[in-house]
Amino acid sequence: MTYVVTENCIKCKYTDCVEVCPVDCFHEGPNFLVIDPDECIDCTLCEPECPAGAIFAEDDVPAGMESYTELNAELTKLWPVITEQKAPPDDATEWDGVKDKLQYLER
Repeated sequence: MTYVVTENCIKCKYTDCVEVCPVDCFHEGPNFLVIDPDECIDCTLCEPECPAGAIFAEDDVPAGMESYTELNAELTKLWPVITEQKAPPDDATEWDGVKDKLQYLER
C-alpha cells in the first residue's frame, strides 16, 4: 500500500510532509505534491504532517478522489523529488478546503 496526495494539496502545497519522509518519495510540481507509489514504504509519517489534510492511505482515499492514486503515479515520473520543506504559497490558506481544484492543477 502507498499514501496518496489528493485534491486539497492543489494550490496549498504545504511541504511539511517531505521533511518527515524517510525515503524521499515526494515529488514537486508547480502547485501540487505527489507521492511515488514505488518508493513509498507506508510508514504513515506524512499523513499527520499535512496541514491541509490532503494525504491518505491508498485504501482510505475519499470517494470521488480515487483518480488521484493514478495521478500521483503519473506525475512522479515528470516532477523532481523534493526533500526539504519550503514556504507554502502566499495564498495557501485561501485555497485550503476549496472544492473542485483539479482544474487548477499545473503540470
